[in-house]
Formats: sequence, C-alpha cells, structure tokens
Amino acid sequence: MSKTITILGLGSILSERSSRITFPDLTNFRRGRVRGYRRIFAHTPSIFVQRGIADMSTLEMSSLSAEECSESSFVCTVFEVVDNGLGMDAFREREEEFELRMVPFEDLEGRPAGVGLLCVASTDAAYNQAWGEERFKRLYTDNGMTTIWTWPRTSGLRPCAPYLRHCVLAAQRLGPLTEASFLDQTYLVDRETTVRQYLAGAGNAVMSTLPPPELAERYGG
Repeated sequence: MSKTITILGLGSILSERSSRITFPDLTNFRRGRVRGYRRIFAHTPSIFVQRGIADMSTLEMSSLSAEECSESSFVCTVFEVVDNGLGMDAFREREEEFELRMVPFEDLEGRPAGVGLLCVASTDAAYNQAWGEERFKRLYTDNGMTTIWTWPRTSGLRPCAPYLRHCVLAAQRLGPLTEASFLDQTYLVDRETTVRQYLAGAGNAVMSTLPPPELAERYGG
C-alpha cells in the first residue's frame, strides 16, 4: 500500500486547479483549520520576478507563509498525495524558500483531524544551507533581490497583485467561511493590516490586475 502525506494549503493551493498542476493525482480535497499560526504576506520569492508578475518599484512582490502566533488561526485546504518521492520533490522545488513543517490541523467543526505539511516562514540562512549560496545568487541577487525573509514590519512590502487576486478568487470559490478567513485572518508584513483592509485601500486595484495569458490557469483562482 502506497504511503500518503497530507498537504495543508494556505495560498495558491487554496485552488484545487492550481494544486493539481503540482499534484495531478491528489485525493480528498477539502478544508480544515490550522491553529497557532498566522498567515502573512511577509517574504519575497524569486518566482514572481521570474514570471514577470512582481512589481519591485512598488514592492508589490510578496507571497504567503505561516508563522507561529498562539492566538491566530486560519482556514486552509487539505488533501492527500502519494509520497513516492516524485510529487514531493516537485513540491519541495515549488516551495523552495519555506520550512515545510508537519503541524496539527482540525476539521471545520473544530475536531482534531491529524497532521499535515505546512509552508512555514524560514530564514535566508536556512535557504542557503538547503540550496546553496550559488542558487541564492542566481535566483535572487542576480534579479536585484537581497533577501527573502528579512523584510521589516515597516518596510512597506505589499502582496504580489496577480497572486493575491488568485488567492482571493480561490477562497471565494470555497465558500463564505474560507473567503472571510482569507480576508480577515491574513495579514500584510506589518502584522496589522488585513487583506480585507488592504483591498479596500492601497490595494484597491488588485482584483483588476490580471496575470499574463500564459499564467491565466495557474493564477486564475
């Protein structure tokens, strides 16, 4: 019998369609809740620059991770994949900058439902240790980026607009509970501004910021 591993989705893999790009054979796509972690836009992956959807001039270039915060929780997606090495290698490559941590999660009724793999905030040092300084130079330094994880709360870092739009659409498709969790339990780098507040203010153009045509499926909600 094949061994499976449970994945917890907090950002782009709120979308089952996006999840199946990496895991075409995933099973039991559903929702759950993670407690003791806060969902934040506080780091800058190189992939947004590589794909041409980061705006470095306005700092609209951040992505989502989870960081420990005892009083916080958020609704996530949950699914299983066969841990045959190949799919997980693709996932680790896709999520290169994170600490991939097994954490407890609940079902939507608040009952313990097991443990799953969550993309948790990491450090630049951990990235270099895992992937090497040459890779950091090639993917980050050579693209004008000096850090992944050391953005101060006062930096003004903002979410990558097409990515945020994708996440909002994916959350909406999962229903009002998931949408409300994403809007009200997801924070910008300052750990104070919620996504709902951002979209009503400085980020009011996000939902009209379309991805390039070649990324329409990946970032289409």
